[in-house]
Amino acid sequence: MAAGNHSTVTEFIFAGLTDKPELQLPLFLCFLGTYMFTVVGNMVMITLIALSSHLHTPMYYFLSSLSFIDLCYSTVIIPKMLVSFVTEKNIISYTECMTQLYFFLFFIISECHMLAVMAYDRYVAICKPLLYNITMSYQVCSWLIVEVYMMGLIGATVHTGCMLRVVFCKDKIINHYFCDLLPLLELSCSSTYISELVLLCLSAVNIVAPTLAILGSYASIIASILQIRSTEGRSKAFSTCSSHILAVTIFYGSLTFMYLQSSNVSSMDQGNVSSVFYTIIVPMLNPLIYSLRNKDVKVALNKIIEKRLFCISKDL
Repeated sequence: MAAGNHSTVTEFIFAGLTDKPELQLPLFLCFLGTYMFTVVGNMVMITLIALSSHLHTPMYYFLSSLSFIDLCYSTVIIPKMLVSFVTEKNIISYTECMTQLYFFLFFIISECHMLAVMAYDRYVAICKPLLYNITMSYQVCSWLIVEVYMMGLIGATVHTGCMLRVVFCKDKIINHYFCDLLPLLELSCSSTYISELVLLCLSAVNIVAPTLAILGSYASIIASILQIRSTEGRSKAFSTCSSHILAVTIFYGSLTFMYLQSSNVSSMDQGNVSSVFYTIIVPMLNPLIYSLRNKDVKVALNKIIEKRLFCISKDL
């Protein structure tokens, strides 16, 4: 039992996504394939950006960090979730649960702010192109990355600190597939007022504020694009933002539904489905969204493949 906590519960059991035996194997194979694709896709993006000198720009610097965050928080969740499909009871100790909660919150909050930073980068690139190199200098980009992870660190520490003060002494079955704030608060037999108040306040900081920053950035971007006279120019400007808009819509839509809802049982069940999108689907889709719709990434990938094939043929 963790120091400073008076819970009688020393372990939890995940209810998982379904209790239907006929769905266990198909879901296991589906999510295993999804996780493997997520790992490979994000590792390829990180490696590609690191190896391709023409991708060493602020936009791809942020994209590489986004891929790292996606890779990490999917790894925090999916491997343990897969156990639910192959064992009768997916048990996690109290300490492991709090650890999983902490790292999940750290990376998910970091992603919220990273997406806002990426929107700001596109705003500067399109609305203030002549000042782009100065505004988005290496020092500024480094500071923004540090700010992103600091927000994740602060949010995760505050939330987990509040959760360590919650007393668990009754039902230990978590109605979810990983340790998350709302499902854990449902099991509390002590007052959750402070934890819920902190959740509401930090949701405003980590969800609403980045969302407003993104909306403000894209409102300015759209206004600037509409002032471009040529159709080709407007199309090119919009294409640089379309991938990010799609990723933001999926991520923030599902995240907002999960954390800004009521905490009744029906909402929690719907939240389980919603959380699948931002914890499993989004990390898998991001490499596809940013590569298939990005000419620079496709060109860099083709160059590396051609270089490898040339080296292989030369050795033969």
